[in-house]
Amino acid sequence: MFRSARTKGKDVTDGSDSRAVTADDVAAKVGVSRWTVARAFKQDSPISPRSRKRVLQAALELGYVPDLLAASLASDKSNLVALLVDEFENPHKLVMLEYLTRALRKAGYGCLLVNSLSDEDAPEALLSASQRRVDAAVLIGMRVNETMLDLVIGARRLRKLIVFARVSTTPGALSICCDDVTAMGEIASHVIARGYRRPLFLAGPETVSTRLMRKETFLSRWRQEFGSTPPVVAVAAYSPIKAYEQLTAYLKASKATDLPDVVVCENDALALGAVDAVSQADHRHKVTRGIGVTGFDDIPAGAMPRYSLTTYRQPMEDMAAALISVLKGEAVQNIASMRGELVVRQSTERL
Repeated sequence: MFRSARTKGKDVTDGSDSRAVTADDVAAKVGVSRWTVARAFKQDSPISPRSRKRVLQAALELGYVPDLLAASLASDKSNLVALLVDEFENPHKLVMLEYLTRALRKAGYGCLLVNSLSDEDAPEALLSASQRRVDAAVLIGMRVNETMLDLVIGARRLRKLIVFARVSTTPGALSICCDDVTAMGEIASHVIARGYRRPLFLAGPETVSTRLMRKETFLSRWRQEFGSTPPVVAVAAYSPIKAYEQLTAYLKASKATDLPDVVVCENDALALGAVDAVSQADHRHKVTRGIGVTGFDDIPAGAMPRYSLTTYRQPMEDMAAALISVLKGEAVQNIASMRGELVVRQSTERL
């Protein structure tokens, strides 16, 4: 039960005051103007570190938080970014979310997460994001229909549409991604130097408007080097389970002379399934034990002893920083030339 006391002619009920704390309350406590309080909550506002610290401390003690909706209506920016994601079976999506949300929060942006459940659901998810008052929508490695992208951009439903970790062919959409051509060139050179000569490329689903350049790059490099085109197995989703099932079926149906000596995977999600398929294959031919596997992304699971996956680490910190630059208007061109690092582990050590 709350106890009530009379103070200066007013009834004060302990803990029962339902009036929301305002910027004026914080300003009165610190002895500054309400405009100083407002500036303290803005990332790049002109305010001394000491004043900002005092205001934020007072706000914490009083339980004050600024009304972001009201602030956005009074300005041209909401400081809110929609992050659209699909295929959570791909572990790298969580890695990207971690880097992006951390960078956005540090830069003073809030996040609206929109999960696209399937290819058919992607247009609805994109339209849902466009209905919010966001400064930008970021498609995180998503496969989105080109017609829908054109519609959203043409209708000016979004201030900025950013394709993250893929290349976009849609005018008006910015791309921030790793340099796939250089990266796959390094993987191809590594595979060749290790003495592999019968590669199989394990690819994800085909896309049109947002795509990766990994399969095309590897196949082209191999043709230039050896005059032949490696076979390709396409998996319907970036799922370790689906990759395991499809590669297992492929290996079982192959003759000993047709078996690959290395499986080059479009990303680590496929590579995890490939390692399991290779290591657990029950064939008439025991040569499957010597099949190498490469991935792309360097997800944490790939470093586990079970997989020890040779892969390519994307420059996630640089890519996240580039996104912040785009949001702040410091960069307006496609940023698709960022280089990462080849990570060599035991999955390509020939047995």
